[in-house]
Amino acid sequence: MSTNILNYSILLLVLFFAAPLAVVQSSDPDILSDFILPQGLGAVNVNGSFFTYTGMRTVVDSGEPQTFTVVKATMTEFPALNGQSVSYAVLQFPQDSINPPHTHPRSAELLFLVGGMLDVGFVDTENKLYTARLQPGDIFVFPKGLVHFQHNRGQGSAVAISAFGSASAGTVSVPGSVFTAGIDEGVLAKSFKTDVATIQKIKAGLAPKA
Repeated sequence: MSTNILNYSILLLVLFFAAPLAVVQSSDPDILSDFILPQGLGAVNVNGSFFTYTGMRTVVDSGEPQTFTVVKATMTEFPALNGQSVSYAVLQFPQDSINPPHTHPRSAELLFLVGGMLDVGFVDTENKLYTARLQPGDIFVFPKGLVHFQHNRGQGSAVAISAFGSASAGTVSVPGSVFTAGIDEGVLAKSFKTDVATIQKIKAGLAPKA
């Protein structure tokens, strides 16, 4: 009996110390310096330009895009964000365009609608759908890791700004991940209760245009 109690106590200790580690790994790690410099770049060579990102000028200077467009400022495009647990994106929606269902595994998304109208929504882990119709000035939060979408049903274009609590929130496209990642077509047909021919038509529709 005492051996079982000891083993049970050890198991509880392992779980106790493992749980915080799992939480830490699911978000951006804390840093022990003011900021992180790319390898080979010394602090003496850093000035304000390192902390400035000019990639959003294309949103301001160019005309309206013909298709749904995202301009991102993550640590990939803007290395100064590394370790800062923030990133940004500008979403441009021509009339009747969509941002297809997707998830951000490492962050919630806080969307601010600047212009136009958007229908937005997400599905929780109990398969309940939450939707809203946004007007300029409205803010909507998509909880971390949940499938969500945006659709411009309005008469004109729409522009939104999204903020993330991660320097690299990640994006997992539901249509892309399901139909273009190489999952066996027979598995997909059974999963969606259809036939392989239908799955092939869907995959062909998602293929990049030549």
